[in-house]
Amino acid sequence: MKLQPIATENAPAAIGPYSQAIRFGNMLFCSGQIPLDPLTGEVVAGDISAQTERVMANIAAVLKTADAGFEDVIKTTVFLVDMADFAAMNGVYARYFENHKPARSTVAVNSLPRGVRVEIEVLAALREPAGQ
Repeated sequence: MKLQPIATENAPAAIGPYSQAIRFGNMLFCSGQIPLDPLTGEVVAGDISAQTERVMANIAAVLKTADAGFEDVIKTTVFLVDMADFAAMNGVYARYFENHKPARSTVAVNSLPRGVRVEIEVLAALREPAGQ
């Protein structure tokens, strides 16, 4: 099996030496998404709810490019600058996982790129291995 980079213009371009996601067989390893508008490359305005909405939209775009959706996500990791934002972030997050509850870790961090308040990464199981 080969590593297959996944990229879409509907999510922010990588701002460093990494891929938006890597497919390996039937697994999709998505890099953390921060609340950047994919058209402008700028951080979205607003509170933690607005930032989480943008992050989830970015994740949806990467998943879609790999022919996957939130129902295929098996693990998420949420990085928050302030755990006081947990409830608001969780309210937005829960709408994307209404019928499917992946495993999740939430970690408080000192800071995130571009001064954002939230970053989320996901791991998904895909239906068929790449190239089949």
